[in-house]
Amino acid sequence: MAALVVGLSAGPAGAAGAVGAAASTSIQPATALSTAALAATPRATCDTRWGTGAKGNLPVSLSRNNHLTGVRAGRHSCFDRVVVDLDGTLANKGYSVRYVRSVTQDGSGNRVPLRGGAAIAVVIGAPAYDAKGQPTYRPRNPAELVNTRGFRTLRQAAFAGSFEGQTTLGLGVTKRTPMRAFVLRGTDGDRLVIDIAHR
Repeated sequence: MAALVVGLSAGPAGAAGAVGAAASTSIQPATALSTAALAATPRATCDTRWGTGAKGNLPVSLSRNNHLTGVRAGRHSCFDRVVVDLDGTLANKGYSVRYVRSVTQDGSGNRVPLRGGAAIAVVIGAPAYDAKGQPTYRPRNPAELVNTRGFRTLRQAAFAGSFEGQTTLGLGVTKRTPMRAFVLRGTDGDRLVIDIAHR
């Protein structure tokens, strides 16, 4: 039983402003957010010394009564952003974001083709389907979760499966640049935010 999801949101202190409202749980294609929705930061103030090491933990901790509901992306003057929307609370160790040689599908182990010179695997401890096996988010094209036209670093976001309570996404990026990941808590559900620096 597989489905897929992701979303966009605000950053921690000192990061870009909010990136729009939470994604709808209806079956709709995800689209890139307007650049007007992101706060512009002068290049001189960019501080993206986040490193390229893994963020989060493996194996991820699974969340109860929490599901993926949307995937969004947005552009910032210093980085490109992907946000995974959820309808509940993500466990404290409920995600892993890391550079990998290739992203593989949950279950089958097949390689997920991704554009760009580097790949990021995103594993989230929440399924993209409910207790009855119905998808909580279903994009029109699992290989193209967001529109990356005009993005400087992000080249592709793809669904790699949802299996046994966790979901995997693959991000294709231009090259291995600093990146960070963090969780934003919200009354309508948490958001996993992933920022990939332009350089």
